[in-house]
Amino acid sequence: MDQKLKKLEYVWYASYGSNLNRDRFLCYIKGGKPEGSSKVEVGCKDKSLPLKEATYKMNLPLYFAKSSVRWQKQGVAFIGLKKDGKYLTYSRKYLITVDQFLDVVKQENNQAELDIDLAELIKNGVMTYRDSWYGTLLYLGDVDGYPIVTFTADWDLDVPFRKPSEEYLTMIIKGLRLTLELEKDVIVDYISSKPGVINHYKRDAIEKLIN
Repeated sequence: MDQKLKKLEYVWYASYGSNLNRDRFLCYIKGGKPEGSSKVEVGCKDKSLPLKEATYKMNLPLYFAKSSVRWQKQGVAFIGLKKDGKYLTYSRKYLITVDQFLDVVKQENNQAELDIDLAELIKNGVMTYRDSWYGTLLYLGDVDGYPIVTFTADWDLDVPFRKPSEEYLTMIIKGLRLTLELEKDVIVDYISSKPGVINHYKRDAIEKLIN
């Protein structure tokens, strides 16, 4: 690891699913049971709040797949691995410590120990550290001298899409509405276009989830 990375203390964690909602994300930092979820999160060892946060846009596809025990045994959000300008995925990036980020990844992977080398990740752009839903990390660039990192699965769209629960979509929508401050029509257009939601939720059903 080069000297710059040895001194790296903070990273931007770019969220795109339920962690778009700040209150839900803070359950990963402080511990607690998110609204609508069936699982109590243990939180990070360091429970300090993010230093900064901001909206961030990814040119990666968002879709819903698998069956999550946390969220009514229905689909949850993933992003694909290949950048393309035709895709727009809204994200909220949080500036947190490297150790906090590793604790968040650990919680997303059911407390599995992960040997993550951020220097190798930044060099390669993508690395799979565990054969699990969120065991593949992506490096998306730098902002203000800090790397932007996130995690997803390694299957990259070649998986059956699955309908997300109303509780899970509501959590994402609250993030888009309250944290990102998007307009109602923008949210409906955005959510209704995503694989896993298409053919399962009509526009008026999505509108009813917005408050």
